[in-house]
Amino acid sequence: MLVNVVKSKIHRVKVTGAELHYIGSITIDEDLLDAANIIEGERVQIVNVTNGERLETYAIPGPRKSGEITLNGAAARKVSKGDILILIVYAFMDFDEAKKFKPTLCFPDESTNLLK
Repeated sequence: MLVNVVKSKIHRVKVTGAELHYIGSITIDEDLLDAANIIEGERVQIVNVTNGERLETYAIPGPRKSGEITLNGAAARKVSKGDILILIVYAFMDFDEAKKFKPTLCFPDESTNLLK
């Protein structure tokens, strides 16, 4: 049996931009992607702490050390600049493996989105 468990999480980052007229996705500072073990194109659940919205899209890398967190395309309508988000990635794995698995958790500076 496979179970779906949290693989990676970036906890409490601030939205730096929202680009409605873009193909879609979330742009995330590449340093944060690396720290959270998230790869380009991976599905990301976005939990907006500020307004309660939840949505899914895919990750694209932003410039390193920029702190960029930009929602693109239709997802831009679900956030405002300055909103606080939690970004979660899940993975399917064998039940026994999942019981031992430890997710990668990233807690950047909430005011700058940079790694501490």
